[in-house]
Amino acid sequence: MNATLPTAEILRATLAGLLDGLPPKQAAQAVERLITNYRGTTPTDAPVLRDRSDVAAYAAYRMPATFEAVRSALAALREAAPDWEPATHTDVGGGTGAASWAVAGAWEGPRTTVLDWAEPALALGRELAGLSGIPALRAAEWRRARIGAGVELAPTDLITISYVLKELTADVRAALVDTAAGAAQAVVVVEPGTPDGYARIIEARDRLIAAGMAVAAPCPHSDACPIEPGTDWCHFSARVSRSSLHRQVKGGSLPYEDEKFSYVVATRFGTEPVRARVTRKPQIRKGQVLLDLCTRDEALRRATVTKRHGELYRAARDIAWGDEWPPGEND
Repeated sequence: MNATLPTAEILRATLAGLLDGLPPKQAAQAVERLITNYRGTTPTDAPVLRDRSDVAAYAAYRMPATFEAVRSALAALREAAPDWEPATHTDVGGGTGAASWAVAGAWEGPRTTVLDWAEPALALGRELAGLSGIPALRAAEWRRARIGAGVELAPTDLITISYVLKELTADVRAALVDTAAGAAQAVVVVEPGTPDGYARIIEARDRLIAAGMAVAAPCPHSDACPIEPGTDWCHFSARVSRSSLHRQVKGGSLPYEDEKFSYVVATRFGTEPVRARVTRKPQIRKGQVLLDLCTRDEALRRATVTKRHGELYRAARDIAWGDEWPPGEND
């Protein structure tokens, strides 16, 4: 990655510099309300971020995790389509711009438009982008738009919809995904890695396929998901480094946390999905590694890799949840 492009470290430093004066008690109260909303099940058609305090707390509490989750989904898209590069990007419900930071870190030049219905979020996102020193972010357009029924999306190469669907009613979710499928060459949808978040991803996946798109990631195929509804859910994990501000706002002591997320990437251009993807944390035991895989040809299966597999065994010991298997097949 070009050294001038954003990284998690730049994002944390930018957040810390901007939010340094935020009163801890005020931040903690706003975070608690946001956690309640984030974990709740009631969709809303009103902005979750109401004022500057809400937005500042959100940026400290959620923006680094959203950035890492979207960055992981974009990495899977780049693996499936290494020669494709978007010229334009629309961040739907982008808030303070975490997904836009991830896009700017994946490719150098996309022209980004961030759409959100909360003006305080757009204002802070614009500030963060200006402080970043990243040309693509500083040139981004931040536009107020109601993310609901009748939303209009201009034709674009890439649309990201991250942690947005939960805030919408079922009919509005469907309309938004259908509109995105008709406007973009690639659509990336990210939701919390919970059973209900996964259910929304499957709903979006089905609609994207019905609109003529093909799944590029994480699935090895565009057939029906092999997980029987209600028995399990597909999700992944991204490691998020915590700044001192992040630890203060979230009340944690560890220097990191693991963000669980579900996602789907669909495209209108040719891609090469992985032949199999690791869908759970690998289990490393004496002389063997157990891998839970979603495969292109055999649906879900458990693979046992032992020392007698030589190089493959050494690779299995280093494989991570969410990686392709065997490694390097798409290189």
